[in-house]
Amino acid sequence: MAERVLITGATGMVGRNLVAHPAAHGHEVLAPPRAELDLTDAAAVADYVAWAAPTVVIHAAGKVGGIQANMAAPVDFLDVNTMIGRNVLMAARAARVPRLVNLSSSCVYPARGKNPLTEDQIGTGALEPTNEGYALAKVFAMRLAAFISAEDPELSYKTLIPCNLFGPWDAFSPGRSHLLPAIIDKLHRAKIAGKPEADIWGDGTARREFMYVGDAAEGIWRAVDHFDTVPDVMNLGVGRDHSVNDYYAAVAGVLGWVGRFTHDLSKPVGMAQKLTDVSRQTAWGWAPATPLSDAIARTYDFYREHHS
Repeated sequence: MAERVLITGATGMVGRNLVAHPAAHGHEVLAPPRAELDLTDAAAVADYVAWAAPTVVIHAAGKVGGIQANMAAPVDFLDVNTMIGRNVLMAARAARVPRLVNLSSSCVYPARGKNPLTEDQIGTGALEPTNEGYALAKVFAMRLAAFISAEDPELSYKTLIPCNLFGPWDAFSPGRSHLLPAIIDKLHRAKIAGKPEADIWGDGTARREFMYVGDAAEGIWRAVDHFDTVPDVMNLGVGRDHSVNDYYAAVAGVLGWVGRFTHDLSKPVGMAQKLTDVSRQTAWGWAPATPLSDAIARTYDFYREHHS
């Protein structure tokens, strides 16, 4: 059944891929850019949602960045993301929007959580200090969604927790990017400049799980189309991880850069491992389909077209 779907954060990486995904064509999609709707303005958000009267909200908006950005501006990452989450969820509640998909982040898991990270571990331990502000805001939005649903049975607000995502419309600048787009940018520049070396933060043994954003968009649209079958909180991931060193080697292979890696042990690396448990996702009947090498190649094609 076609839905009237409001996507917040439609000009971000996830939002752009949601709008571009073929599944979006089966729905009436509202995707206001920031110039049209300032999500930090509570009154404006409430007015817009009341006017738009969506049957589903996909909340994909937020201030995002890698370790460097999070460490440089923890106040903004906490304040802005809490404000946005509160405004969107409360506006949906006030307008009686029946269904909402809240996109969270795997940073909501405890820094010393047991891997693979199961959904019931959220809130059981201290968060990773390098992105604690962002994580607290995401925990807040997830709990608010749960409280709204518990208080009003006519409103069903669920949370999907994607693992790390990358792909077209990612941020590639060193000050803002996450690991994989940062590697693509760094090794592309090394290749163009003929540099024989590239540095890696830490010893490269930290492990991360990355999913192609096109796969994430497919999973999110599937959640819209099969909303009643989605668990209230569910990880959205690949279910396997790789070391930072492995990701550097994989990107180097796709880009055709041949050189030597050095390790800067003075740099922060975050959690030693962050691998999501995908048992609920598997039981739900979905898994991402794009192999890592193909995802890197597609992302590099986008990078060369738009950034290099």
